[in-house]
Amino acid sequence: MTSAANLNSSKSRASGNDWRLLRYLIPYAKRHRPKLVWVALLLVPLSVAGAVQPILIGQAISFLRDEPSTFALLKDPSVTLTQGLDWLSLALLLTVTVQFTLQGIQGFMVQKVGQQMTNDIRNDLFAHVQSLASSFFERTPVGKLITRITSDVEALGDVFSTGAVGIITDMITILVLVIVMFLRQWQLALVLVLLLVPIAGVIVYFQHQYRSANYKAREQLSNLNANLQENITGISVVQLFRREQYNARSFHQINERYITAVDRTIFFDSAVSATLEWTSLVGIAGVLFVGGRAVLGENLDLGTLTEFILFAQRLFNPLQQLAEKFTTLQGGFTAIERITELMQEPLEIGDPLHPKTLPLAGGKTALGEVKFSDVWLAYKPDEYVLQALDFTIQPGEKIAIVGPTGAGKSSLIRLLCRLYEATKGQVLVDGVDVRDLPQAELRQHVGVILQDGFLFAGDVKGNIALGEDYSLAQIQDAAEQMNVSAFIEQLPDGYDTVLRERGTNLSGGQKQLLAFARAAIRNPRILVLDEATANLDVGTESMIQEALDRLLVDRTAIIIAHRLSTIRNVDRILVLNQGQLAEFGTHAELMRLGGLYASLYQLQMLGQGEEVM
Repeated sequence: MTSAANLNSSKSRASGNDWRLLRYLIPYAKRHRPKLVWVALLLVPLSVAGAVQPILIGQAISFLRDEPSTFALLKDPSVTLTQGLDWLSLALLLTVTVQFTLQGIQGFMVQKVGQQMTNDIRNDLFAHVQSLASSFFERTPVGKLITRITSDVEALGDVFSTGAVGIITDMITILVLVIVMFLRQWQLALVLVLLLVPIAGVIVYFQHQYRSANYKAREQLSNLNANLQENITGISVVQLFRREQYNARSFHQINERYITAVDRTIFFDSAVSATLEWTSLVGIAGVLFVGGRAVLGENLDLGTLTEFILFAQRLFNPLQQLAEKFTTLQGGFTAIERITELMQEPLEIGDPLHPKTLPLAGGKTALGEVKFSDVWLAYKPDEYVLQALDFTIQPGEKIAIVGPTGAGKSSLIRLLCRLYEATKGQVLVDGVDVRDLPQAELRQHVGVILQDGFLFAGDVKGNIALGEDYSLAQIQDAAEQMNVSAFIEQLPDGYDTVLRERGTNLSGGQKQLLAFARAAIRNPRILVLDEATANLDVGTESMIQEALDRLLVDRTAIIIAHRLSTIRNVDRILVLNQGQLAEFGTHAELMRLGGLYASLYQLQMLGQGEEVM
C-alpha cells in the first residue's frame, strides 16, 4: 500500500507544472539583474553569428560553381576567385570569433550568477533550518538535512547556471535558425521543422520518466547519507558491540537501492540522447533526399543544399543540448521540490509580532519569577506528557524537580526555554508569557547547563562566548568565577586552545566545566541545572559546587537531579509523576509525607548502602 502511494506521489510530482517551480528562483535571480541583462543582450548576436556560418560556407560552394544563388557582391566581374574566397573566409572567421568570444563571456557570467544564487539559497536554507523547532529535528535524520543543504542546493544552482539560461539560449538559437532557413529556402526548412514535432513529444515523455526516477534517486541518496551519519556518530557503540558486519550489510542494501534508482535515471537520459542522434541523422537524410532531387532537377543550387545540410546539424546540436539541459533541469526540479518542502516547513516557534520585554532590574520587585499556569503539553494529539501543571517559583528560590524516568522533567525545561510551545496554559517569566517575548531575550535571561555540554570546533574562548561580543577579560572573569580558569590555563594554548569537533580532545568533565563558564558569563536571571555535575569527579564537583553557591545568590535556580542526596538543601522540591505534579515541599516535609519522593529517596540510599534519614 505504501509503495503504491509513493509511486502515485512520484507520478503526481513528475506530471505537475514543473515550470511553476522555477518561480522559486525568481527572487534570487532579481538580486543579480544587471548581469542577467547582459546575458540576455548577448543571446541575439550569438545566435545570429551561428546562423550565418552555414550561409557563408554555402556561398563559397555557389561562388566556386558560379550558381545563381551566389550573392550579387561576389558576381561582380572585378572580384576574382581568390578575392571572393578570401572575403568569405574572413567573414567566416569573424563570425566564429564573435561566437566563441560571446559564448565565453556569457558562460562565465551565467556560471558566476549561478554560484552566487546557490550561495544565497544555501544561506537562506541554513538560516531557516536553524529557526525550526526541536520537534522537527527529532523526526528528521541529520543526513537528510545535509543532503538537502549541500547536493540538492548544488543541483538547484545547476538549474540556473546550465539549465534555465542554457535552455533560453538554445531556444533562441533554434528560433533564429528556423527563421533564417525559411528565408533561404522554405521547402527544405519545412522538412526539418516537421521532424521537430514528433520528436518533441518523445523527449517530453522521456523527461517525465527521468523526473520520477530522479526524485527516487534523491530520496535514496538522503537515506544513504542518513545511515552514514548515524553510524559515524555512533562509531564507539558500533565497535564496542561488534556491529560492523551488520552495519556493512545494512549500508550495502541502501547503497544498492540508490544505485538501482540512479541506473533508471541513466537509462532515460541515454534514451533522450540516442533519440536525438537518430533524429539528426534522419534530418540530414531527409534534406539530402529532397534537396538532392531538386539539385538533379536543377531547381536548387548545390551551395544551398550544402547550407541546409549544415543547418540540419546546427539545428539538432542545440536541440540535443536542449535535451541534455532538460535532464539537468529535471534533476533541478527534484531539488527545488525537496528544498521548497524544507523551506515551507512551518516555524512552529517564532518571535511575536508585537513583542513584550521583561521588567528591567533595579525596581522594587525582585526578578526571576517563573510561573506555570495550568500547563499541558502533548507531542502528539491527545497524548499529554505534562498535565495541569500549576505552580510558581519565587524570585531567588532554589527549586529541585525530581521524578521517575519519563515523568516530564526535561519537557518542563523545554517549555520554560520555549523549545516547545505549551498545548494549553501559560508559562510566565516575571509576569510575561514566554510566547510574547523575543526568543533571544528569553534565552538571554534563562541560562541552562545540560548534563552533556556540546562544544563546537574552534577555540576555548569561542566556545564560552558562543558568538557573543565578550572581551577576553570578561571570559576570563567568568571562568575564574566558576573556578574553571585553572583547568583552562593548563591546556596547551590556554583560552586559544583549538578544540576538535564536539570537543573530542577534552574529557567529558572538562567539557562540562566550560558549560559552567558559558552560563556564568551571560549572568541569567534564571539558571537551570540539568544534572549538571554528573560528569565531574568528587573533587571537581566540590570545587564547582562552591562556585555555584556564589553564582546562585539572588538568582532563581531550577535543578533537575537524579541523585536525590544532592538536593536536600533546596528551598522546595517538585515531584513529577506521569506528567503531573504529585508532591511538593522541602526534603524533610516530603520524607514525613512518605509518598513517591520518600520511596525514591529510600531506594537510592539503600542502593548506595547509606543510612536513610
